Amino acid sequence: MAAFTFVRHGITDHNIEKRAQGHTQNPLNDEGRAQAALVAKRLSEERWDVFISSDLRRARETADIISAAIGKPVDFYDTRLREMDRGKIADTIEEERVARWGENWKELDMGQESHESMRKRGIDFIQDIASRFPSKNVLVVTHGYFLGQTLKELMEDELTGNEMRNTSVTTIAHNDEKWEYSLYDCVRHLSEH
Repeated sequence: MAAFTFVRHGITDHNIEKRAQGHTQNPLNDEGRAQAALVAKRLSEERWDVFISSDLRRARETADIISAAIGKPVDFYDTRLREMDRGKIADTIEEERVARWGENWKELDMGQESHESMRKRGIDFIQDIASRFPSKNVLVVTHGYFLGQTLKELMEDELTGNEMRNTSVTTIAHNDEKWEYSLYDCVRHLSEH
C-alpha cells in the first residue's frame, strides 16, 4: 500500500488576517516562501515516487519550491486536494461578513462546502492514489482544513486533524488493517534553521 506524506502549504497574508481563503488564488507571502524552502530542504533527504499538489496558487508555489529541492517535478495537480470551498464568504474576514450579512451570517446559506463533501473527496483521493500507485512514496501538497477533515474521516478520530500548521509534514501508511500516522503535523524544519 502507498505511504502518503502530506504537506500543508506555506503561510499567506490571508492566513495571518484570518481571511477565508477557500478556492481563492492568493499567493504565499515572504514568510510562506521561506517556510516552503525549509520544508523542501527537509523533504530532499527522502525519495519520492509520486508528487501531487492542489492546483490553488498557494499550494502550487509551495510545490514548486519543493520540486526544485527534491529534483522531481509535480506529476499532476488534483482539484480534489483544494481547500474547503468557502462560497460567498471567500476572501472575507469576520468583520466584513458581519457588516455585509449581519451578526447571524453563519445561519445563512453562504454556499460553503460541507464537511461531508470535503471528507468524501479526501477519502476518494487517498483510495484512488493508493490503488494507482501501490507501495509508492507519495508526496502531497494541500491545505490545512481540507487535510484535517480528511484525516478525521480516514482515522475515524474526531480529535485528530485540528489546526494543521503551515508547512507541517504528516505521514500515514496502511498496516494491512488500518491507516496509521508515522508523523503528525511535524514542523521541526521550522526550528532547525
